[in-house]
Amino acid sequence: QVHLVESGGGLVQPGGSLRLSCVASGFTLDYSAIGWFRQAPGKEREGVSCIGRSRSSTTYYTDSVKGRFTISRGNAKNIVYLQLNSLNLEDTAVYYCATVLLCAGRIGQALGSWGQGTQVTVSS
Repeated sequence: QVHLVESGGGLVQPGGSLRLSCVASGFTLDYSAIGWFRQAPGKEREGVSCIGRSRSSTTYYTDSVKGRFTISRGNAKNIVYLQLNSLNLEDTAVYYCATVLLCAGRIGQALGSWGQGTQVTVSS
């Protein structure tokens, strides 16, 4: 069973940066498309970014984070990062990662169960 753990969240001022990590235990992420999602208080979970399988250079970003967030794979085959730059108040949310059905112009359906996520709070 795929088990993903998110980390790296925290409290940051507007304009600040964070790097989120998505680590798989007992499973390599190389063969899966991976998506990052977030859920703000009182709002539905939304797809933020995704990256295709390791041999694919495909990435996708929702409009609100384009130019500010960067998704990438780590040197280890069980980790995917999401670099968050120029954070603003609207980025405050719990961030989750998941294997997704596809990453091709959009984020495909998330597969498996959701983890605990990592809280990102942007506040002055």
